Amino acid sequence: MRIIIFCQVSCHALAGAANHSIPCLCGLDWNWTMASMARVSLGRFLLPLFPLSTPSSRSFAPCPSLCYTHLLSRGPGAPASMSSSPLCVADDQITRRWKPMCLYHTQGRCTMMGDASHLEKFNHDFLADLKANITTLNKLKPQNLDYLLVLDLEGKVEILEFPVLMINAKSMDYVDSFHRFVRPTMMSEHRINEYIEGKYGKLGVDRVWHDTAIPFKDVLQEFELWMQSHQLWDKERRGLLNRAAFVTCGNWDLKTKIPEQCKILKIKTPSYFMEWINLKDVYLNFYKRRATGMMTMLRQLEIPSLGSHHLGIDDAKNIARVLQRMLVDGAILQITAKRSLSSPADVKFLFKDRVR
Repeated sequence: MRIIIFCQVSCHALAGAANHSIPCLCGLDWNWTMASMARVSLGRFLLPLFPLSTPSSRSFAPCPSLCYTHLLSRGPGAPASMSSSPLCVADDQITRRWKPMCLYHTQGRCTMMGDASHLEKFNHDFLADLKANITTLNKLKPQNLDYLLVLDLEGKVEILEFPVLMINAKSMDYVDSFHRFVRPTMMSEHRINEYIEGKYGKLGVDRVWHDTAIPFKDVLQEFELWMQSHQLWDKERRGLLNRAAFVTCGNWDLKTKIPEQCKILKIKTPSYFMEWINLKDVYLNFYKRRATGMMTMLRQLEIPSLGSHHLGIDDAKNIARVLQRMLVDGAILQITAKRSLSSPADVKFLFKDRVR
């Protein structure tokens, strides 16, 4: 018999209280207001259901009261324990305490790396959540690609967030990341403030967005330098990726949103965005079951979700975890959609059975 204890604290109640001890709703008085889920296995021992997290306040150097309360969460129907899931994670991921990512660090702008309390509260290494279990490597199938670039854009009017996680297709290892918040260029400052408050305010990360967001043209320039540093891209190769491909959860990111953003800015869609892997189509053809989105895939594969849904960098991380699991199960990642350089408006879908 298992008793599951839920303890939640409102993000508004926690704002500005990152270093105080606040009574939780269940009457427990935990330092840093740790909201948690715990499992009691009667007759055996007390074991955390999920590692307890520090308060999810994104308290970075420029904004010490920034609140971020979204913790390790499970999608509907997810298993009660990470250890019961066949996800290819290392053992230390099962028992360690989960911490939210420092969103200044993901953009190379954290100024508190020497602050022990900050490091205690926030994760500064994607490997902590994407570390592959080496005992599963013998299950991997040969891949035609060397690297997979997991991309999950955010923003309906204009792009607001551009996160990419680089995964080694041969070993499942996390390699590197590129993350930028994006400042719209065709919107008034008042509209931007409303837009960001509605999108990121509820997640408690609107302050870090305002502190770090840059125009999309600048994002592309920095992204190209990042790709060149990993030898993923070279203008001399017609601008195509070198044995790498973007992986998205759906076609919207590269079929629709990137071209729309480039049209707004009156620039050509970069050639490295001309083809991609829609993970939903690969998932359908490999598992023979349909998944309409990331949360459905997590639920069906019994993988607990991490972080905040619709925060792009967290969604990219969860998509990467689904990708790692599919690689372990023997999936071969292939391009599912492409457009030609001569006719970029026409997209050709390469899988007969696909999610529409």
